[in-house]
Amino acid sequence: MLSTWFRVIRIRFLLSSVIAVCLGLAINWWHHQTIDVFSASLTFAGVIALHASVDLLNDYWDFKRNIDTKTKRTNFSGGTGVLPEGLLKPKEVYVAGVVALILGAAIGGYFIFVNGVIIAIILTFAIVSIYFYSTRIVDSGLGELFVAIKGTMIVLGAYFVQSSEIVTESVLGGIVLGVLSSMVLFVNSFPDFDADKASGRRTLVILLGKKRATSIIWIFSSIAYGVIIVGVATQTLPVFSLITLFTIPLLIKSGQELKQSFDNIEKLVPVMRSCVLYSRITGVLLVLSFLFSITQYN
Repeated sequence: MLSTWFRVIRIRFLLSSVIAVCLGLAINWWHHQTIDVFSASLTFAGVIALHASVDLLNDYWDFKRNIDTKTKRTNFSGGTGVLPEGLLKPKEVYVAGVVALILGAAIGGYFIFVNGVIIAIILTFAIVSIYFYSTRIVDSGLGELFVAIKGTMIVLGAYFVQSSEIVTESVLGGIVLGVLSSMVLFVNSFPDFDADKASGRRTLVILLGKKRATSIIWIFSSIAYGVIIVGVATQTLPVFSLITLFTIPLLIKSGQELKQSFDNIEKLVPVMRSCVLYSRITGVLLVLSFLFSITQYN
């Protein structure tokens, strides 16, 4: 039963939010050489709860709308398969999603009390967008934008609860990780094209068409690398942030394979895998760049 819940929560995909929190903490350490361990632990718990909530509610709504029953499930797309296989009841998944949302909101409420209105704004955005993500947001064609903003907000929030400040470094770092997470969502939506379209969803792939959409992967990566390069050039980000450029070969491999395999689900699986790997490695390298640059900043 526990393995089933881990499956429906998509526990391995929680890593993107963990990396985003780590980046906020790394930037704070770069600035102040201190970490409030209690606040950091609560931040991890709150962010993981909110991320789990959106995944649980997504599985519930995709099942209720017969999306997951029409898709061919892979390790990266088509839902978790828990509800179509009858391993859990829809109500159980929905209640778990709402409970996770309440838990994340409660932790956020503590930070509102401690840190004030900025956290209230971030938390309000998170609660509203998480609950409506799988219905109103994705149906409006805003899914990729939501994920990009979500990643940015996590980095901003993780830094803010440590320092009570919003700084340019946390904004730029958040944009990079947000765009990378959005790119993963974008690529993973290719196999679900038909089911999503039939159910009224408007993903970026649906809006552009699969063949034309393959070129968009270069826009995501150009934004991420562009932000890093401009940040380094303006001495806002540490020069070590350029180590993220070492992932360019993996990006090129993913982009080329996507162009060749966009209409073949079996061939898309390794493309989705390499895209996830690219996003995670780039994020980790960005975190490490701040830790390596402490003496430089001082």
